[in-house]
Amino acid sequence: MAYATQDDMTARFGMREVVALTDRSLHGVIDAAVLQAALVDASAEIDGYLAARYAVPLAGPPRIICGYCCDIARYRLCGGATLHAELIRERYRDAIRFLTLAAAGKVTLGGMPDGGVGAMDKAVQWRVGRRVFVCNAEGF
Repeated sequence: MAYATQDDMTARFGMREVVALTDRSLHGVIDAAVLQAALVDASAEIDGYLAARYAVPLAGPPRIICGYCCDIARYRLCGGATLHAELIRERYRDAIRFLTLAAAGKVTLGGMPDGGVGAMDKAVQWRVGRRVFVCNAEGF
């Protein structure tokens, strides 16, 4: 299962760039099989980061995951001759930074049920105690 589609890629990067990234046989069209493989690989990379905290594959993932899937697939598809390679690499690094933070619990996938945090091995327990209010002689 991929977190993004061909339509997501073309909406994000434009038809011409997606053709340039996928058209290995130089027919001037998107190679759907090449693109789908890149999107599936990008989704697997996302799952690799999130599996420690979330049940993967994500059911109904938030929109941000789709965008990061596109950025990762784009990075994986581009070759050494790609223009703007630094921008593509930086977007890939941004995606990995976000996924690392999500895996560490420093950000959540807000679109997920109950705030997105998956089942954890350890539970937090609260014990209710007494509250004590102390005033000194001056009323503070």
